[in-house]
Amino acid sequence: MFSKQEQKADFKEVETIIGPSVKIKGDFHGTNNIIVEGVVDGSLKTSGNLRISDKAKITANVEAKDAKISGEVKGNIKIRGYLEITALAKIFGDIEVLSLSIERGAIINGKCTMLVSGEEIKKQQK
Repeated sequence: MFSKQEQKADFKEVETIIGPSVKIKGDFHGTNNIIVEGVVDGSLKTSGNLRISDKAKITANVEAKDAKISGEVKGNIKIRGYLEITALAKIFGDIEVLSLSIERGAIINGKCTMLVSGEEIKKQQK
């Protein structure tokens, strides 16, 4: 169904880890892979991959290439590639994504828009 590369975002080279004791208030923008285990209140954007751990609490709009969400997100999510939502995830906001998998038990309260291709994302950014 999905290729192995599409099923798991690549987190071998992580540039930033927001640890469990870290709280960020404001906009956080990166260009490489990010792992969030703490709290972010503002916006969270990367051109790399994003992993939100099961203990993380995000009150922010989120943008990334590929992502795996296991924690709580209150805000809209835009993923240009593949999004994996685990059973522990709680998402309160709209999702825009190219490819998606959702485990049983995940909570999603919002609408989900499946993008046709990367071209659609480029049109929306203009």
